[in-house]
Amino acid sequence: MAAMAREGSTIDPAEVARFDAMAKSWWDPKGPMAVLHKFNPVRLGFIRDFACERFGRDPKSLQALDGLTLVDIGCGGGVLSEPLARLGAEVTGLDPAEGNIAVAGAHAQKSGLAIDYRAQTIEALVAEGRRFDIVLAMEVVEHVADVDAFVAACCAAVKPGGLLVMATLNRTLKSYALAIVGAEYVLRWLPRGTHDWEKFVTPDELGAAIEANGLELGESTGVVYNPLTGRWSAARDMDVNYMLAASRAG
Repeated sequence: MAAMAREGSTIDPAEVARFDAMAKSWWDPKGPMAVLHKFNPVRLGFIRDFACERFGRDPKSLQALDGLTLVDIGCGGGVLSEPLARLGAEVTGLDPAEGNIAVAGAHAQKSGLAIDYRAQTIEALVAEGRRFDIVLAMEVVEHVADVDAFVAACCAAVKPGGLLVMATLNRTLKSYALAIVGAEYVLRWLPRGTHDWEKFVTPDELGAAIEANGLELGESTGVVYNPLTGRWSAARDMDVNYMLAASRAG
């Protein structure tokens, strides 16, 4: 792990260690990652719909992403990578926590899915010349050491005509109350210390960083939780969780 926290890397070693320690719980729907499992359908729908619009695909097709290359940055245990692979995407999953990659690889093999999981950074893949139709950084931005450098690397990985989707947490008083006090201390959805409010990024900041790297902003949406139904859904409210999509000219 220390080798990956080299000069020029956007990896935060403390964040890597925190998620590495939780690696075995990724696929437990009632464990520390329970909220992510409930959140997943909204993320998947947003990615699928924007990709289908961009590449002229049918979002109702079971193979809507067939043949498209996709990199899932900060893939964790593969909770999002697997359903994207089932939609036909050729998925590469990246995570600096080797424990996460081991769990993700074992689960994919058990599920009969061919996913290229790597304990590697997006900067390293870009340096190798790799480019993708779809680049994802979902719930990662708030954990990196250098947001601008990380966004630059993500944008560099997007092929001409390709797209970028990012999801993160807004830096507002509301997000502090709900995402940290509420989620970590009151409801205990997440282990204490999972998030640092100072690392949260506003939509304007993230959008500006994306545009500075040559991509055009597209769809955006907030994601909110309904305590009555226990479900997450897309919404106009971007005060806490939000997702942005952007594309590179072909």
